[in-house]
Amino acid sequence: MKIDQENIKKEINELLDQHSELDDAIERINEKIPFDQIKLQRLKKRKLVLKDEINKLKSKILPDIIA
Repeated sequence: MKIDQENIKKEINELLDQHSELDDAIERINEKIPFDQIKLQRLKKRKLVLKDEINKLKSKILPDIIA
């Protein structure tokens, strides 16, 4: 179980790195005038997908707490 959590944490960190790289790419595209709207939308969509994957993985390592 502990090994699984460590693997999940590593995967989360990798996804966070990718998320950060996409954030930087989006900023660079926004600085250009004119910018490629389609490319920007694709990057933003990929960023949202990564965020969802990160949240799913985080929910696997956090225990369910009933308040």
